[in-house]
Amino acid sequence: MRILLVKPKARLGTVLGLQGLQILEPLELGYLAAALHPGHDIRVLDLRLFRFHDRALRRALQRFCPHVVGFTCYSHEGSAVKSMAAECRRLCPGASVLVGGHHATVAPEDLETEAIDAVVRGEGCAPFRTIIGRLEAGDSLEGIEHVLTPGNRGAVGPDARWPQFPDPAELPHPRRDLWNPRHYHTVWLGENLPSWHPLFPQTSMVRTSWGCRMKCSFCIVPLLCSGQHRARPVTSVVEEIASLASDHVYFSDDENFIDEDFAAELAAELARRGVEKRYFAWVRSTTVNRSPELMRQWRSAGLDAAFVGFEFPTDAELKQAAKGGTVAGNERALDTLRSMGIAVHAAFMVRPEYTHDDFDRLEQYVAELPPCECSFTVCTPSPGTPDYREIEARIWVDNPHDFHDCMHPLTPTSLPLPEFARRYARLVKAGTANVPMRVHRQPIRPRDILKIAVSEHRYRKSFRGLHRDYPRHLWGD
Repeated sequence: MRILLVKPKARLGTVLGLQGLQILEPLELGYLAAALHPGHDIRVLDLRLFRFHDRALRRALQRFCPHVVGFTCYSHEGSAVKSMAAECRRLCPGASVLVGGHHATVAPEDLETEAIDAVVRGEGCAPFRTIIGRLEAGDSLEGIEHVLTPGNRGAVGPDARWPQFPDPAELPHPRRDLWNPRHYHTVWLGENLPSWHPLFPQTSMVRTSWGCRMKCSFCIVPLLCSGQHRARPVTSVVEEIASLASDHVYFSDDENFIDEDFAAELAAELARRGVEKRYFAWVRSTTVNRSPELMRQWRSAGLDAAFVGFEFPTDAELKQAAKGGTVAGNERALDTLRSMGIAVHAAFMVRPEYTHDDFDRLEQYVAELPPCECSFTVCTPSPGTPDYREIEARIWVDNPHDFHDCMHPLTPTSLPLPEFARRYARLVKAGTANVPMRVHRQPIRPRDILKIAVSEHRYRKSFRGLHRDYPRHLWGD
């Protein structure tokens, strides 16, 4: 069968601005392709790489004439995917159109349209393999576990069972031969990188585990994994990393080091095999503080930087989000990592109800931190979480999914929306002022200087104009 797997292009300026700084591999599509039996003609179309993405999709449909079109989808891409599904139905009326990904898992009812033949919830490899087998045999797609066909997507209510992750050992290595790895990169953060180290190196994304044992009230992961953390076999992960053409690896795990035995065994096996890469990983401050020797081991293995969810500058806000950490603990983890030569990306959230005083407090707190990179999202809990149910009655837009990029407030702001956007953009600018590479005046290639200047400008500009994404009557006075 001819199978076209599609990664959508976002419509929101904030997401497009972020992609100027970071665009990572369509790993989920590589997994789907690898799950199928040999013999199919599979192509990956990453629409993020095209300026005129609508034209690129039409051209692919007309030239390839796929039997199956599969879309992955985040919530803010839901409307775009429904529109593209209708275009597939118009140009390839005989093709089967499938949608999976995060949005399909948490809000399948939003994808209730005749242009979509099946919605896949949860991990897609096994359902996708079954779907393709059924289509090859000319059979119905009814009755496949976690696969919803037209007419029954709205039946998934708040009490429905969440699709659970399968055994990690069952997953194949993703097929990276279906895209050009040179298209994917991220701004590489480091405390002591070599002079003239590329600022936007080619980067591969690797998944070593999934799930998390924590229960943050805004996060869907505890529900999807039943509070468990499950790791892939160490040998499989090492073989995948060793096979990469890229020297830089961005781990996509929710928390790379929460299973300390697995993390230590993985670092040791990478060292034993002589695998020399540079790594970026996500870690909780509580893990750093509990296991500094593990972080030191990973620094020796090549860990350059870590994403740490600081979330809020006060203990009261951290407690409200059930984060399980403290401000002092965050700061101690920052100092610990920096002392090892591991740079820190500190992630914060702002709340829609923030006033000027709240923004001032957060901006001042960020300015006083030791050198680190800071980013800011709006506290927008995922559908299905306790926090989302708490805000649902106050959502102020007709289709909240269109704004669910974690950078748009879903509930009314205390400040007029244009003023909220202006203060938010100020925070974004402050978050890059204290980056280690800037503080240490690390030599950077001239072309990278130009690229980072343009990318940061566009990113900040997208926040200053954030209010224009909303209906005019919501802007306030």
